[in-house]
Amino acid sequence: MIEEFLTQGVHDVEEAIRKAAAAEVTPRFRQLAEGDVVEKSGPHDVVTVADRRAEEQLTADLPALLPGSVVVGEEAVHADPAIYEAIGGDAPVWIVDPVDGTRQFVNGDPGFCMLVALSVGGEIQASWTYAPALDEFAVAVRGKGAWLDGRRLTAGSPEAGKALEVATSHPDFTTEDQKHALLGLRTEGVRPRPCGSAGLEYLAIARGELDAVAFSWELAWDHAAGLLLVAEAGGASLTLSGDPFRVAGGNTLPFTAARDAATARRVVDLLAAGA
Repeated sequence: MIEEFLTQGVHDVEEAIRKAAAAEVTPRFRQLAEGDVVEKSGPHDVVTVADRRAEEQLTADLPALLPGSVVVGEEAVHADPAIYEAIGGDAPVWIVDPVDGTRQFVNGDPGFCMLVALSVGGEIQASWTYAPALDEFAVAVRGKGAWLDGRRLTAGSPEAGKALEVATSHPDFTTEDQKHALLGLRTEGVRPRPCGSAGLEYLAIARGELDAVAFSWELAWDHAAGLLLVAEAGGASLTLSGDPFRVAGGNTLPFTAARDAATARRVVDLLAAGA
């Protein structure tokens, strides 16, 4: 059933995402009214009416494309954490981040995106990354490659002798141990910087514009779509323990995704040295 869907239904998912963006996200970009933005865990963790309504629409539309599937969305899990457990279950799961980079969205910065991934048994089968304000749409299907607006994505490898460009977690989302690990990247030959939208950082790796990320949180809606995009573009991911990232959780953090396996190993070794 999944193989048939991945052959015939990928475009239908893209259309569902574009529909949700056109109805709920784009009209509110730079048009948010007072009361449309609410803090969740703190000033760097906010939700808007666009997040909520786009997720509601995707939650209605996506399961209709694949009978028996369920949705795990960021805002639904915030309301009921038990929903997250479906990622480890038997049913196909749509993992949804309705607006990734909400802070950018609120500030009128076009660097935000919508993320959807299809997971089965904890393994990502396909992913969709849509940046409506940038008019970019990336799709990846396991074993079939990664594509941006119809063009094949190839991550390539960092230029020899050039400092690695690495996007890292915001300090507000790191423990003290993770802060120490990330300090391992403050060394010669590496240029770390704070990350923006996680989904767009993964896209930058897949298109060869960023060498790696180093993230200290594992919420699936932020990472599932991008990790498959990077993998299908020829990249790799590793956790601090040296294992691949598991979308269902239980990873040793921080973790990295990078343009190639050698870069992923180099970043993890630096993180381990800082830990």
